[in-house]
Amino acid sequence: MLQKKMKVIGLMSGTSADGITAALTLISEKSLQVLRFKTFPFKKELREKILNASTLNIKEISRLNAALGILFSKAAREISKGRPIDLVGSHGQTLWHGPGDNPPNTFQIGEPAFISEEMRCPVIADFRPQDIASGGQGAPLIAAFDQFLYGSGPLRAVLNIGGIANLSFVGKNKLWSSFDTGPGNCLMDLAVRVLSSGKKSLDRNGALAAQGKSNPEKIKEWLKISYFKKSPPKSLDRNEFGEKFLNDGFGELSRENLPDVLATLADLTAESISRAIQDFAPQKVSEVIVSGGGALNHFLMRRLSLALKTIPVISAQERGMPVMAKEAACFAWLAYRAFKRLPNNCPAATGARGSRILGKIIYPPK
Repeated sequence: MLQKKMKVIGLMSGTSADGITAALTLISEKSLQVLRFKTFPFKKELREKILNASTLNIKEISRLNAALGILFSKAAREISKGRPIDLVGSHGQTLWHGPGDNPPNTFQIGEPAFISEEMRCPVIADFRPQDIASGGQGAPLIAAFDQFLYGSGPLRAVLNIGGIANLSFVGKNKLWSSFDTGPGNCLMDLAVRVLSSGKKSLDRNGALAAQGKSNPEKIKEWLKISYFKKSPPKSLDRNEFGEKFLNDGFGELSRENLPDVLATLADLTAESISRAIQDFAPQKVSEVIVSGGGALNHFLMRRLSLALKTIPVISAQERGMPVMAKEAACFAWLAYRAFKRLPNNCPAATGARGSRILGKIIYPPK
């Protein structure tokens, strides 16, 4: 008997805190189709509050948790177009990720009860803590999804470039490893945001970086950072490549030096990814499949292709997955697996002690 496919919405807001991406998917145990997706940008004031959450008191964080829950619920309603949905999976918004702390911890907000009330269906959220409790890094969670999408093919490097870049080596019916490689877009976005006083949030298409000249000496020095040499499993919080890193590296930003800064930061992202593939790939990979906002930065993609030399670099779109929908689709799939009481973590990626069912369920009102 064929199992019924489920309509599942995945909701995601990444480390860059640009907004909520919602993906409506149709899922079975063996297939996933993205029916439609959309990103709902955060207003400037809200984005700044998220990015500066460490300065908030407990009352303000509680309010932010509720406010984001309401926004996530509205995104789910809009992507559903008011039609019945079977399930929602919500990553929420990470405020802190500290797998190396004592005790290890992670903190995502965006109250899922509001989503359940709005959508009248079960909601599964807060996926990372179970993996951390079982000895894992709590990230990258996308590794299990990469295995689902690409596990039966040749060995590939599957790369998502969000605020932080993460990489999976997957293929030949196995996920070999998965980890955060280092900065993705976070430093480039921060430089643009600082210089524009928050009026701009990114270097669209890498147009400014393309006008600049990279500083190879800075990159050479940065690549000595211990994180880049550390063997997987490993994961990062956005703050590890934040304002202090940018200020120490460049000092005061100006319109004159911004193109050079962006070119240098793009090369840091490209070179750290290339090094990760060279150092940690179990065998030679057939191609690198790129998703996330970084896949839309033409300059970064060119520099990545140059750094990887003979390894083809392609967009996830060429393999049937919209580049900006993948992470949201991942959380739809993680929720589907949890709802079916099937394991949805990837111990080979996170270092967890074994298979686990990640996520906490909120049941809808009857």
